[in-house]
Amino acid sequence: MKSYFTPAEAPLGGGRPASPSTTAGVRRGGRAPKAIVIGSGFGGLAAAVRLSCMGYRVEIFEKLDAPGGRAYVWKQDGFTWDAGPTIVTAPFMLEELWTLCGRRMSDDIDLRPLDPFYRIRFDDGTWFDYSGDAEAMRAEVARFCPADLPGYERFLEEAAVCYKLGFEELGAQAYDGIGDLLAAVPSLVKMRGWRSIYRMVCGHLSDPKLRVVMSFHPLLIGGNPFSVTCVYSLINTLERRYGVHWAMGGTGSLVQGLVGLLAERGVPLRLNAEVRRINVSNGRATGIELANGEQHRADIVVSNGDVAWTYRHLIEPQHRRHWSDRRIDKAAYSMSLFVWYFGTKKQFHDVPHHMMVLGPRYEGLLKDIFKRHHLAEDFSLYLHRPSATDPGMAPAGHDAFYVLAPVPHLDSGTDWPAFAETYRQAIQQRLEQTVLPGLGAEIVASRVTTPQDFHDRLLSFKGAAFGPEPILLQSAYFRPHNRSEDVQGLFMVGAGTHPGAGVPGVLMSAKALETVIPHVDSFA
Repeated sequence: MKSYFTPAEAPLGGGRPASPSTTAGVRRGGRAPKAIVIGSGFGGLAAAVRLSCMGYRVEIFEKLDAPGGRAYVWKQDGFTWDAGPTIVTAPFMLEELWTLCGRRMSDDIDLRPLDPFYRIRFDDGTWFDYSGDAEAMRAEVARFCPADLPGYERFLEEAAVCYKLGFEELGAQAYDGIGDLLAAVPSLVKMRGWRSIYRMVCGHLSDPKLRVVMSFHPLLIGGNPFSVTCVYSLINTLERRYGVHWAMGGTGSLVQGLVGLLAERGVPLRLNAEVRRINVSNGRATGIELANGEQHRADIVVSNGDVAWTYRHLIEPQHRRHWSDRRIDKAAYSMSLFVWYFGTKKQFHDVPHHMMVLGPRYEGLLKDIFKRHHLAEDFSLYLHRPSATDPGMAPAGHDAFYVLAPVPHLDSGTDWPAFAETYRQAIQQRLEQTVLPGLGAEIVASRVTTPQDFHDRLLSFKGAAFGPEPILLQSAYFRPHNRSEDVQGLFMVGAGTHPGAGVPGVLMSAKALETVIPHVDSFA
């Protein structure tokens, strides 16, 4: 994959000649309106593609030294680790961006379907292989509890309804006003969205382990299965219909592909360019100020940064009647993550690409993380072995891993700089006892990310990894809007706004943006 980085001094409009869609909105007697995008995560890159195709002149400003945001890539000692997202679902959402640019994603990206999607290993050593094969899934359900097969079928039917109503019909539509909320109420009623996904699953399945298997998905987007709306059962249908994939070269290859599309469209990407303030005049965003003092004007500003951080730290309080400090502080935020990236000189062939290594507690552990903000001694882990599918992620004969532990955000009061190594050692011991025997003797590369890194490096409020927790009253209309409630000409994409976290969610937030962004002709 080629590496595309537009240098800081690159002029607007450079690169390959613009497609007709790029020039359609040029103002009479002047240039097209300017859009600044803050952040180059999946949401920001997708928004930049869509804005460019709508006719805006676009420029992206990124705090880090490489694009990707939470999808940053670490390289060390011959190993490649995706820092954040590793699960690619809804590939059509990505393909659509290439199509908008007159390209085929398959020319740049090699997606490989995974089977199984995940292995869920329970504390007693039993496991469930979760896949897109309907018969294999029924066999797995029957292996645990044959009496639950009819309930499993009913669960699939209800999840499909949530997918149709929650994803297909409502996902890409911004909730901009009370009318949008009222229009969505009938669908919410049909889905009985006031139930948690765990409660919904319990209505169909009796086996405790199967209840875990069918309810864990919200954890992938920062939600507690005992609190988030059952609408998120749509993830089950999304995966069954479109599969779970791996992008060869890692998730970072998708980031590079999108950056390449933007470079071809002449969209500059400024790296090492932290935004210190969004400038506001007469209630309207007029541009940004960088940490080095540079000023950049724009007709609209789109933030792909953490939404709470954007409002709290980039917009002065007098411009925030809705998103006051008090409202921001009172919101409930997702858990954070402790991530250990490591490489081994031995290959562990028995470990699949994606694996959940569950601890002895489920509900109690989640209550500690989400409600009590208490860092417990036990944990459940997500173990990722990309070299199972993609040997190029590690040196020959080696394995690349990352293991992720959901942990409370910074309200736990944990001194992560002091405690990180102790916690890493506890995780290593757990892996040695369960699925990676002899691990300690095989490690040849290692690094960690803590909740403090989410706060300090990724500028996430409270170090929360996924923004506001996706409970019912912080979803859809009740989530921070794609069009700012406080500042005209300011828009939001990414995990913290509608529809929420996860790669499909942040890509859809950029699509929802199209329903509220001004047409370029309105600036004429």
